[in-house]
Amino acid sequence: MSARPRSAGSVRFVVVFVGAVALAMVAIVLSLGVGARPVAPSVVLDALVNYNPSNNDHVVVVTQRIPRTLIGLLAGLALALAGTVMQGLTRNPFADPGLLGVNAGASTAVLVAITVFGVTRPEGFVWFAFAAAAVAALVVAAIGSRGPDGANPAKLALTGAAVTAGLTAVTLLILTTQSAALDVYRFWSVGSLTGRGLDTVAVVLAPLLIGVLLALTTARGLNLIALGEDTATGLGHSVARTRGVGITATVLLAGGATALAGPIVFLGLVVPHALRAVIGGSYGRLMAAGIPFGAALLLFADVIGRVIAPPGEVQAGVVIAFVGAPVLIALVLRGKRVAM
Repeated sequence: MSARPRSAGSVRFVVVFVGAVALAMVAIVLSLGVGARPVAPSVVLDALVNYNPSNNDHVVVVTQRIPRTLIGLLAGLALALAGTVMQGLTRNPFADPGLLGVNAGASTAVLVAITVFGVTRPEGFVWFAFAAAAVAALVVAAIGSRGPDGANPAKLALTGAAVTAGLTAVTLLILTTQSAALDVYRFWSVGSLTGRGLDTVAVVLAPLLIGVLLALTTARGLNLIALGEDTATGLGHSVARTRGVGITATVLLAGGATALAGPIVFLGLVVPHALRAVIGGSYGRLMAAGIPFGAALLLFADVIGRVIAPPGEVQAGVVIAFVGAPVLIALVLRGKRVAM
């Protein structure tokens, strides 16, 4: 009797996964062609296979659209995976990567880089953002792990909130006393895929790939933790090991994404939460579908931002916030209990 529901769930996952991959491919095509200077798909393809530096459309595609698209793909999939892992570790469907202080640490570090060291280019302050995101998360993990019961979800959440509050206060202090830093910081802080090149991608590519691999290895452990930590331990699984690998993966993924595109909110929360309502709570499936879906969502947000306010643009982070908030509210108001 159990074969039929399992088969139906598998079919549903395949449909969702294929649909997410198709959406990501469409988003890539739109990201390369849509903007203040529209470029036809045939011209985009020609620029990719037969680049001509004297052709302005080719220059736009190769020097601006390709880096922007690649950043959107990497940041989107990284945030989706990081959100999935954090929700699994905390057994909380409303957890997101910011829980470990990643966004707050990166934001503070960017301001310090601008005001103290005079670093104003993304390829420069991306190092500060990534390093500080990792340090903030490690501090939260270290403090939240103290005590006889170890790093339970409640302690991690409270410690993360405290560290985030402290770093936010430092950020506000710098902004109110160093007005010159505001112009550079405000563009990064809203979440943007522009103004970065492939050199910025090269800085965080290896950590992101390592984070993806580590996240995927936690899928079985997160499924067991969802049954309860005592049950997982009773089945011979090391909860501490899964938590350590998961936190490391989250630091690499969320830290890299934040360093690339700024502190983009909601994506890491909405993607796994929405997918869970459709394909169930298996973390292997959530991660597999979340990779293309997260990438597609961020790219679509960036494309929408290019066309809704011509001749200017609305940054992708702002679009994600506008879209993510009502979607999340709708999911909550459905009243259906989401199984972790």
